[in-house]
Amino acid sequence: MGSGGLSRRRFVGTLAGSAAGVTLPAATACDDTPAPADTADTAAPEATGPGTRPSSRTESREPSGPRPLHLGTYTSVDGGGEGIGLATYDPESGRIIGAGTIGGVGDPSYLALHPNGRTLYAVNEREDGAVTAVRLADRKVLGSRSTGGAAPCHLSVHPSGRWLLSANYGTGSVAVHPIDASGALGERTDLVTHSDPAPGPDQDGPHAHQFVTSPDGGHVLAVDLGTDTVYSYRLDQKAGTLTEVARAKTEPGAGPRHLTFHPGGRYAYLANEVDNTVAVCAYDTGTGRLSIGAEQSTGTGSGTNYPAQLVVTRNGRYAYLANRGHNSLARYAVEADGARLRLLDTVPVSGDFPRQIALSPDGTLLFTANQRSSTVSVFHVDEDSGELKLAGEPFTSPVAVCALPL
Repeated sequence: MGSGGLSRRRFVGTLAGSAAGVTLPAATACDDTPAPADTADTAAPEATGPGTRPSSRTESREPSGPRPLHLGTYTSVDGGGEGIGLATYDPESGRIIGAGTIGGVGDPSYLALHPNGRTLYAVNEREDGAVTAVRLADRKVLGSRSTGGAAPCHLSVHPSGRWLLSANYGTGSVAVHPIDASGALGERTDLVTHSDPAPGPDQDGPHAHQFVTSPDGGHVLAVDLGTDTVYSYRLDQKAGTLTEVARAKTEPGAGPRHLTFHPGGRYAYLANEVDNTVAVCAYDTGTGRLSIGAEQSTGTGSGTNYPAQLVVTRNGRYAYLANRGHNSLARYAVEADGARLRLLDTVPVSGDFPRQIALSPDGTLLFTANQRSSTVSVFHVDEDSGELKLAGEPFTSPVAVCALPL
């Protein structure tokens, strides 16, 4: 792809990799299972993307039986997929069974669900970046829209269900698209490039890595690896435009990648990809300001690791971090109502390069998408201790980079 930042992203994806490693070619822009039976019109903000899905156990077990699992991949690489992968999983055993593919979606490396459960959204992580909507009832692709930047790597749905938020890694920008009543996307309403502050050490420019809504719904936050900054915006819900209200700087060269909120909404946890750390952040709901705390260990020692993503259990007692270089999940105890993380241990993922992790809606299973081994591992989560236990052999899925259990 065209930028130096994309070269680095390609390098990280293929470091010591197998034939399934990701190399992203330049391309023009424009994953799964039975559609979910529950199409309620409302959902919590956390129910819009992988890894943060705090519905109750009773609600998540209705209907019973196999549940849908959507899988993100790269389609433009050797050994990659052919679209959005379809599968089901057993909520008791964790066993995954493949169920085909939704074609016509290029490089769907990250997925998010509309709050009403009827529409799935995917980034098209290419030089000419786009986002695509898919109607789950009949798996019809509803079309794609340009993100106005290169290599979009993350997207989320605003809890109102009216706006899609996406992050362009290659060009360091964030975009907003309207969502109509059918779930389809309209033309982009805003695009903001992170031109300030200057890039961090060894960075060639801004690299937006995540764009997500705060639990209270008052602000949207963009995590930028290239500028070592988390930007807070207000979203005008009539016009779909962004106004910056605050920004928080990490340590120079930290390379922040992914922010996950505690269910209480006053604290969040930040995974720093470049310097291999995590940090607890205090969040002010009134101003949208994030205050980033001291850096903490990922449990992997001093070697190269590239931590990817944190998730927090529904009860707010435990957090898990995907360690790509270490091929492990770090388990943390969450203390002081979310204000502290205490590292407990690390568990092997039984795969190579866990790019993304997600909890099942009831929180009893944790899924890891292992990019280089082209597998998805499933773990049983002990609600009381937070301990993880591998649920059988990993499921084979081409260049697995995202798992979204419903």
